[in-house]
Amino acid sequence: MERQKKLVIAIIVVAAIGIGAVIWGTFLAGPDLSAGDKSILVLAVDESEPRPGMGAVDMAFMVELKDGSIANYTPIYPSGLRHPTQAEPAEAQAQGAGAKMLLHDSLWDTNTEQGMSYAKEIVEHNEGVKVDAVVAVNTEALDAIISSAGEIEVNGEAVDLKAIDLVRENDELHGGTMSRGDAVMALASALSEAANNGANRDAMIQAALDQYSKGNIVMVPGGSFMGLMASKGIESITG
Repeated sequence: MERQKKLVIAIIVVAAIGIGAVIWGTFLAGPDLSAGDKSILVLAVDESEPRPGMGAVDMAFMVELKDGSIANYTPIYPSGLRHPTQAEPAEAQAQGAGAKMLLHDSLWDTNTEQGMSYAKEIVEHNEGVKVDAVVAVNTEALDAIISSAGEIEVNGEAVDLKAIDLVRENDELHGGTMSRGDAVMALASALSEAANNGANRDAMIQAALDQYSKGNIVMVPGGSFMGLMASKGIESITG
């Protein structure tokens, strides 16, 4: 995955998760992310890398919430970030990955929630931050959700692309004049705006539910994002 795509994925997923949360929120409970200062670790997963589990963590993002709205977002590049005690999978070690688990390989095994816990511990240890919740999302999920929104506008310009193309062409869409962070938020806001259309919203909810059921979107703790979106709504998160 190209670095530009990884960055876009990380923040768009916050909006994408929220679409499904409107209906999930009544069934699940978890820590309240809608009040006070909270930090979400978003893991962008490349499922094309061969391994037993969800895939390789090719990019991570810390999303800072203040009373349920995005206050800041910081890219975390997985390269070189290791767990203080947990060993790398034996197969990865055999490939020369080293002794301690890399963030890149935290979702190696089939126990995704355990892997997300490892990712949380790696980021907390290396970055000196506290993580309140974790989201992992792969490219298939984002492709499905964004495609279900139909044509969206980014800063007034209509774009009708598959998710993977949209993020790859991010710099071209903005003529190279936007910072990476601003470009990412523009795309997240565009997705949020598309959800204001009732037909789009229904399609996006269905796509999100489908991807959630397939294991392409995973949240730990499970109810944290549901409660946030049920109380705040997608527009207030990204707007």
